[in-house]
Amino acid sequence: MDLPNIFAKEVTEGVIERINKLTPNSQPLWGKMNVAQMLAHCNVTYEMVYTDQHPKPGFLMGFILKNFVKRLVVSAKPYPKNNKTAPAFLITEEKAFEVEKQRLIDYILETEVLGSYIFDGKMSHSFGPLSANEWNNMFYKHLDHHLKQFGV
Repeated sequence: MDLPNIFAKEVTEGVIERINKLTPNSQPLWGKMNVAQMLAHCNVTYEMVYTDQHPKPGFLMGFILKNFVKRLVVSAKPYPKNNKTAPAFLITEEKAFEVEKQRLIDYILETEVLGSYIFDGKMSHSFGPLSANEWNNMFYKHLDHHLKQFGV
């Protein structure tokens, strides 16, 4: 794995420990989202895996995502601060901190329990089939980026 293995219990526990350091009053070091919105934003990645609530991209957007965006998302290279995000990930309405926090923890735990072998070759909502390493990089990098955004 290029980044810490989000499918490993000790890595999952470390990420959850960082999430548990957040409070409803945690302030971002950059960006516009408050902490509850950030947690909801992180949940979108998992909603695209575990639910059907987000429409799949059309042909043209799918082509753009697979050929231009995918490598940025699934690589080990960190995201820049204040990077533009996809419309499905824009969270502008107020969210309930405890609800979003628990949803995120539940998704992270479910992903760890399923394990990397379930994700190896699994179709991504936006990028087509991904390797276990690409799923790992996408999950871990996104969480790490936003937890650093809030200083944890």
